[in-house]
Amino acid sequence: MDRTLDPGELKKAAAEWAATLVEDGMVVGLGTGSTASLILEPLAARIRQGLRIVGIPTSERTAEQARGLGIPLSTLADHARVDLTIDGADEVEIGTLNVIKGRGGALLREKIVASASARLVIVADESKLVDRLGRGAVPVEVVPFEWQSTARRIESLGGSQALRLRPDGGAFVTDGGHYILDCAFGPISSAGSLDRELNGIVGVVEHGLFLGLTNQVGLSRAGGVEVLVRSRRTDQRA
Repeated sequence: MDRTLDPGELKKAAAEWAATLVEDGMVVGLGTGSTASLILEPLAARIRQGLRIVGIPTSERTAEQARGLGIPLSTLADHARVDLTIDGADEVEIGTLNVIKGRGGALLREKIVASASARLVIVADESKLVDRLGRGAVPVEVVPFEWQSTARRIESLGGSQALRLRPDGGAFVTDGGHYILDCAFGPISSAGSLDRELNGIVGVVEHGLFLGLTNQVGLSRAGGVEVLVRSRRTDQRA
């Protein structure tokens, strides 16, 4: 009798596939989140077998885990170009492979590393696949000073917002010292327009729309890992 893999095993299989993409001598962006963290162990195992790489972590949490596994780390100050970044996503749009990221709280650093990368590979399970972005919240990282004013400007774009809180009730603070507003816009008809509008609001540091950056997605399904490739005919910022 065939044994059905549980979601955790499926995510692990996708993470192991992504780790095989790393080649000797690469500078590798290391993502943040539950799925991205699964990549570190198979990567560390390959390093113990002789693989030589340098990792660029996208959060303090990832850096701590990577150090514990013996993965050599560096920064973009020393490596201006990243060969490959492997990360997770909260939503993946079919066709464009545009994604929403940041519900784990590291969107600014994740986007900085992704933007410096020759290739961005996303690892996700099939529940993250959407026809159009916006099924859930778009995280928006904002300056703490008068953040309520920034929130009102975001609401003027047609979205509701909620300040992300820690379990103790205080405001969640990113590694960069900012707050996060989780903003619900509903299905986003033009991700490119929303990207530009959010970028134009004073007080917004960054947001979780990653447009035109993803090259491949390793999607974990019951039958194994399905590799999705971005459609070249799609305007990624439309």
